[in-house]
Amino acid sequence: MTDKQDDLKKRLTPEQYRVTQEAATERPFSSEYDDFYEPGIYVDIVSGEPLFSSQDKYDAGCGWPSFTKSIVKLNEKRDTSFFMERTEVRSGQANSHLGHVFTDGPTDKGGLRYCINGAALRFVPLQQLEQAGYGQYRQLFEEA
Repeated sequence: MTDKQDDLKKRLTPEQYRVTQEAATERPFSSEYDDFYEPGIYVDIVSGEPLFSSQDKYDAGCGWPSFTKSIVKLNEKRDTSFFMERTEVRSGQANSHLGHVFTDGPTDKGGLRYCINGAALRFVPLQQLEQAGYGQYRQLFEEA
């Protein structure tokens, strides 16, 4: 095991590690963020990289936090596991497995559904953006 892997195993819960590092999927409806709609941003649990805004979150009824778009470019990768054709999404900095993107999202918002494992995310509330170092993302909420 590398030092990086050892450090991550100490910092993350076993589920967070399995999801982000081994491309596992959490059980549907098990994430604290599935039915959670506070204003703020969601960041990569591994690197802290900003990923999604609460303003782009919606209830897709699938059991995982769902978003219509990301606030940064995510890495996409073809995924043919489990006899399905899907597009996996990973964070740009840490290459954490986040979930998948599908084309069955709300058409009035671009038609995408980012179906994301809550275990891959950390939520930063709107009122704490500045003190947490994400002040530049406050503009996402001022534009709305």
